[in-house]
Amino acid sequence: MRLRNKPGAKAKLQAFPQYVLQHPEQYKGKWHAVFEQQQPLHIEIGTGKGKFIIGMAEANPHINYIGIERQESVIVSALDRLVALELPNVKLLHIDGMDLKNYFKKDDVDRIYLNFSDPWPKKRHEKRRLTHHSFLSLYKDILIDKGCIHFKTDNQQLFEYSLMSFSAYGLLLTEISLDLHRSSFEGNIMTEYEEKFSQKGHRIYRCEVQYS
Repeated sequence: MRLRNKPGAKAKLQAFPQYVLQHPEQYKGKWHAVFEQQQPLHIEIGTGKGKFIIGMAEANPHINYIGIERQESVIVSALDRLVALELPNVKLLHIDGMDLKNYFKKDDVDRIYLNFSDPWPKKRHEKRRLTHHSFLSLYKDILIDKGCIHFKTDNQQLFEYSLMSFSAYGLLLTEISLDLHRSSFEGNIMTEYEEKFSQKGHRIYRCEVQYS
């Protein structure tokens, strides 16, 4: 699906460097300097319009968050949310998640969120799935030892594929839900897609995995 361009999006992203970090590569290995408090750092890859990452930052002021989104016309909506709330513990990066190692080094990140990633259902596109082993290796290179991935999707095939990919890579499955909204899990912050899909009656799958 082609995204509609938002006139003025680029200029707006540049107008708020306190929220959308310009030249983020300069903070590699020293992300604590970006935030008011030196706290654990969680990142979301594919943050969309920011509902999840900003909701998490509101609920957890003792954690710093970074939302990563490559689509200019989408991340500007996350910026609008952030400007309205002025949260000190969340920043946005307008970058491609494939380039994480340009911006983060080993031990920079405590946790990664993958929410409703593109399932890339065709076999020839398998390497584009954010739970493919090449991405799992990339995440390991920026996470702390025993760092975690929290993963949510409404796509059963992607969830099953991801569980197998996690297992093959040697990750420890620490939490799993095959129907999140009917489970006992507390503190769930919904994404825009999650809200949309759940209203249509789609089951939401969720898991947590940890590097050994």
